[in-house]
Amino acid sequence: MRRDAIFYTIFKRVPGLFFELVEQPPAEAASYRFESVEVKEPTFRIDGVFLPPPDATSQTIFFAEVQFQRDELLYHRFFSESMLYMYRNPSLYDDWYGVIILQSRSLEPENTTIHRSLLNSSQVQRIYLDELGSPDEQKVGISLMQLTIASETQMVREAKRLIERVQQEQITVLAKEEIIDVITTIAVYKFANLSREEVEAMLGVKLEETRVYQEAKQEGMELGLELGIQQGREQAKLELVPQFLVRGMSMEEVAQLLNLTIEQVRLTTEQESSTST
Repeated sequence: MRRDAIFYTIFKRVPGLFFELVEQPPAEAASYRFESVEVKEPTFRIDGVFLPPPDATSQTIFFAEVQFQRDELLYHRFFSESMLYMYRNPSLYDDWYGVIILQSRSLEPENTTIHRSLLNSSQVQRIYLDELGSPDEQKVGISLMQLTIASETQMVREAKRLIERVQQEQITVLAKEEIIDVITTIAVYKFANLSREEVEAMLGVKLEETRVYQEAKQEGMELGLELGIQQGREQAKLELVPQFLVRGMSMEEVAQLLNLTIEQVRLTTEQESSTST
């Protein structure tokens, strides 16, 4: 499972979850949007950026990095890309913050000396998911993100507890439907080889009733039609497979929507799994 990808999917759907982790969230946190931004000359794309609403009192941009594999150039890349983006957009923002989310402290690059002034500043926050404590003692948003690092057995147990918790408690930050959508999204990522029916039975929910599934189905129908018109786009279709599977659609449904064979969908899923481990 590519955990960095699932975090970007979650942040795109529910940006407010990110600010559950931030020590000093902005007043307009609920109105921020999560985007990928492009920096020209040289051209590259930053996948994790939280952009403030146009009417925010302070135009503060948040750069987010989710890392579940060792990368000795992590901070070289993160800070150079962030600063270059600020350089290319000098009049858009009043301030910036960086948030680096790591599965554990063991994934820290060996040499952090060169970036110590930034890493130890009040503008940068490092979060280690395995050090956040028991999910039962956390805010719902943090407990959701901890599901991504739970073992398969723990994930099922903790997901069920979370669903029961949101059904019983007064949740104000996130809608209950959004929370259940995130839980099912994580479950589908983690159990990519299971059918929709098996995931439903495991969690005790109906994926067809979740917004994530309905949106995926509609997107699949529209994109499938568009791709069907544009012949010779086989690779483009294959690249869409993981996006639909993570939304809770079965392999059979994805194959039908994209006009692929079940075998093509299965092979694509296996290749995605092998490259992310």
